[in-house]
Amino acid sequence: MYKDKNVLALIPARGKSKELPRKNIIPLLDKPLIAWTIEQAKESKYVDRVVVSTEDKEIAEISKKYGAEVPFMRPKRLSSDRTKGIEVVLHAIEFFKNRLANNFILLYLQPTSPLRSAEDIDKATEQLGKRCAKAIISVCECEYHPYLANRLPRDGNMKNFLKENIANKNRQDFPKYYRLNGAIYAGYIDYIKEKRGFFGESTYAYIMPAERSVDINNKMDLIFAEFLLERNRK
Repeated sequence: MYKDKNVLALIPARGKSKELPRKNIIPLLDKPLIAWTIEQAKESKYVDRVVVSTEDKEIAEISKKYGAEVPFMRPKRLSSDRTKGIEVVLHAIEFFKNRLANNFILLYLQPTSPLRSAEDIDKATEQLGKRCAKAIISVCECEYHPYLANRLPRDGNMKNFLKENIANKNRQDFPKYYRLNGAIYAGYIDYIKEKRGFFGESTYAYIMPAERSVDINNKMDLIFAEFLLERNRK
């Protein structure tokens, strides 16, 4: 619990994925990808329940093996690659509305972020109280500055690729930019339902380092995550 509120960690894990087949249970070092997030949530000092939302029986069994609950099977209509994350969140909130105390805290932890830590989860949760926030979203500093990015015309001409006022500046002269890293979304369910998401006027950032912000979408991401985890173990 956090400040007398139940804390539910929700881990979304559908069975199908395009670039990495069966991505959510693909081996990452010595255990399935989803196991890393389950274990981080269970190590949190605030999380009361760790729940996996899936339509896939194998994922459900693996999740239970590593200590998560699977109290419902997600409907097929919410399990396509076009399903939005907030639809999965609202479905879970509806399931738990009479099973947890009013306005509990929900942590949405995607299994594709295996390098976040239990400490990150706890610090993000604590930001709800410290900032009097209704939601917290994890971010990290951009690896590639957006000032150095642009669209290209069909002929590839770069005459207007960079704005004149930044063309000859050093990167260290640019202001810091941050990106969503997908690791942690935390919020009170009333606020999530009102905004139909985690973004709003009472939403604040929790800043994470880039080395814990790897989001696994393809084989290269998986290899990089394995490298970082091996390095940390050594």
